[in-house]
Amino acid sequence: MTTYQGGRRAAPPRRRSRWFLAGGLVAGSLVAGAAGLTGVAADRELPAAADPPSLALLADDSSAERDLGEAVEDRDHAREERRGGKPDGRSGRPGQGHRTEIPVPCDPAKLISALVRANADGGADLRLASQCTYELTHAFQQPDDYDGGIRDAREAADSAENPGDAEAPPRDPRHDRAGLPVIYHPISIRGEGATIVRDVHAEAFRFFTVRDGGELTLSDVVLRNGLSAAEGGSIHVVHGASAVVERTTIVDSTSLSAEGGGGGIFNDGHLVVKGSTFVDNHAAGTAGKGGGLLNGGVLSLEASRFRGNSAVAYGGGFANYRGAAEVHSSTFARNNAAQGGGIASFSARTRVADTKVVGNTAQTGGGIANSDALIFLRGLEVRDNTATGNGGGISTFQGLVPLDDSVVSGNTARGSGGGIHAQKSNLLVRHSEVDRNHAVGATSTGGGIFASLGQVSLYSSQVTGNVATARPGGLFVDKARVKVDDETDIIDNEPTNCEGSRVPVPNCFR
Repeated sequence: MTTYQGGRRAAPPRRRSRWFLAGGLVAGSLVAGAAGLTGVAADRELPAAADPPSLALLADDSSAERDLGEAVEDRDHAREERRGGKPDGRSGRPGQGHRTEIPVPCDPAKLISALVRANADGGADLRLASQCTYELTHAFQQPDDYDGGIRDAREAADSAENPGDAEAPPRDPRHDRAGLPVIYHPISIRGEGATIVRDVHAEAFRFFTVRDGGELTLSDVVLRNGLSAAEGGSIHVVHGASAVVERTTIVDSTSLSAEGGGGGIFNDGHLVVKGSTFVDNHAAGTAGKGGGLLNGGVLSLEASRFRGNSAVAYGGGFANYRGAAEVHSSTFARNNAAQGGGIASFSARTRVADTKVVGNTAQTGGGIANSDALIFLRGLEVRDNTATGNGGGISTFQGLVPLDDSVVSGNTARGSGGGIHAQKSNLLVRHSEVDRNHAVGATSTGGGIFASLGQVSLYSSQVTGNVATARPGGLFVDKARVKVDDETDIIDNEPTNCEGSRVPVPNCFR
């Protein structure tokens, strides 16, 4: 455990050059003192101040030129070492050279010290002790050096587009605490299976805040019990920052932000998540969004799992709000929210492919909720989700939803639209199956699909075996345009396939 209270560490002194010319002169007429040097080699003596400079030279002109070249080479050598580069001239990452990993002992104070030094050096690659638990007992105390320009400009633009946002109270810096030093530079942390945990009795703080210009690469680590009064229970990536999170588990973390969220991670910058797991995280504020992850920037999410997360407002597993997100080959299971138990896309652009959305619950959109947004769905399995209101599998309001090569099956709504509920939306179902869904309320209709005040189009798809309390059980359309091609089957639904729809449905019988 640690109570480390230090601030940002000063930059280390420059490495002393080995090359000296007696008389206090370095090659190129640079004075040693001006170069930050305070001593000379023990086997050399400086001449008296009155001695002529020419007497201090120990070699002829050719020797002086050779010393000059060696001095310059050594300067470059020392500079590269300070940057973390290799002295043998091997190339590394652009602008950084090849940085040597720095091992961090199994001590939270040593982890904090290593991050302080990494910021002072303009970045570093750290390796945690294998299977170690770094327990943090206090928020790290440091001045926040970012100037706020990028975020302030973003918030001003948001306020102009959404005048109501301008009335929001100013942020309280006391709510924006982290247990580890803020990331200002390119810093990578390889966890080796280590765990970073907030002590159960500690004040509220997340683990990482990545500020403007910062780049965090985090892999093979567990983050447990983060708690933030602001966004991001474990990690917050601000608008001008970026992060890569790989093979990382984020568990039991919570955001208490009233209007924000991201129980595990809040991203307002650029974030890549691969092979990671989000378990039992919560966006618990009054209108908390994104129990596992809330995106307001640019996100690439791949091969990750979300289980048992929750949000008060929407996106129990994942919420995309005013952001752009790509989700591939991931699983959302047993998450919960008021809207979009598994996934929510609100005022955003979202693409989800080759993903399973299974066993989630919500009031609206048990599996997926879309509002004022575009969400492209391809290769999805949306199964066994439940809505206490409309849209057991998928709900969309004022949105565009192309659904391709997907299965929507076994979902239940106590309102209408057991499989899909679309209102004021453009719903396109192509080469997909909507089957065995149920709308079970006293007056529920559209066991397969319910569409109103928009447009619904079905191409080469099947709507089969769905059940509703009131007619029809297959496809219900009200005050909307509808197109069903002759390669689509709407059959074996109860009590009817399309009979009872307020708008006639082509190529549908009974």
